Amino acid sequence: MTNHLKYPTLSIIIPAYNSSGSLGILMEQLTQTLATLTEEYEIIVVNDGSKDNTWQVLSQLIQTYPHVRAVNLLRNYGQHNALLCGIQKAKCEVIVTVDDDLQHPPQEIHKLLDKLNEGYDVVYGMPQHERHGLWRDMASQVTKLVLQNTMGAQTARNVSAFRAFRTWVREAFVGYNGSFVSIDVLLTWGTTRFTAIPVQHEPRKIGVSNYTLSKLVTHALNMMTGFSVLPLQFASLIGFTFTLFGFAVLAYVIGRYIILGYSVAGFPFLASIIAIFSGAQLFALGIIGEYLARMHFRLMDKPPFAIREQLPAQEEEQE
Repeated sequence: MTNHLKYPTLSIIIPAYNSSGSLGILMEQLTQTLATLTEEYEIIVVNDGSKDNTWQVLSQLIQTYPHVRAVNLLRNYGQHNALLCGIQKAKCEVIVTVDDDLQHPPQEIHKLLDKLNEGYDVVYGMPQHERHGLWRDMASQVTKLVLQNTMGAQTARNVSAFRAFRTWVREAFVGYNGSFVSIDVLLTWGTTRFTAIPVQHEPRKIGVSNYTLSKLVTHALNMMTGFSVLPLQFASLIGFTFTLFGFAVLAYVIGRYIILGYSVAGFPFLASIIAIFSGAQLFALGIIGEYLARMHFRLMDKPPFAIREQLPAQEEEQE
């Protein structure tokens, strides 16, 4: 039996989207497990604009489970935005983020906490075996490649939605108000003490994943242009490379004229050079345009989320 005094107080954050069928099972599993880990805990479920009756299910669950708090967002903002909402409302010493699809077994939480006690600030639960489809796995790898620029290669390879971190880490991004959110990147603003451990990853038994290849690729692009200057550096490298290429072409034309007595003949050669340089310029301008768009949205002061209501109702009165 696990010693319940071994772990600090826990805030469990669950972003929920169309998960009315799984939340009841998840709450039962969580409360049974958390009661053996700590004397004080809370479960914060953020309904991210679900199209089914997820909010009605949550309204019933808080009557059964007194440790549960529910937040209903005005619309669907995305998983990371919903997580940010829950993280900002957490009151306990350690935050654990859990998906709503029952793929993160609550029984594995103690492994994250044990590793956290070794002196780390953020611990990821790395799936021993991925349970997603081919396209989802490919898109996840794209996202992790993008994260490498911000988090470091080793940490980014082990990123997972099943994570535990010390609540004070959020102080580094408490004032963040951008509409593009990546929790993993924001955590790097507060600490470099990351690690990961293998955990059990269950197959999805209810519903289907709401993440598609296009959504994950879009998320990766948002991270690149929202939290990294890597695309701008890439554009600069392309510009420098084609400048060298232009000088090489110029040297070739002049050398051919000096040695052979005539210049390079033919319109196709000239048209190809112009097309290459025009394409490189437009590509670089496109990247700069993406950054300008991010600046535009940031100047609009568009919030990462907006709350419709909270349960229990007294939470609103206290805040």
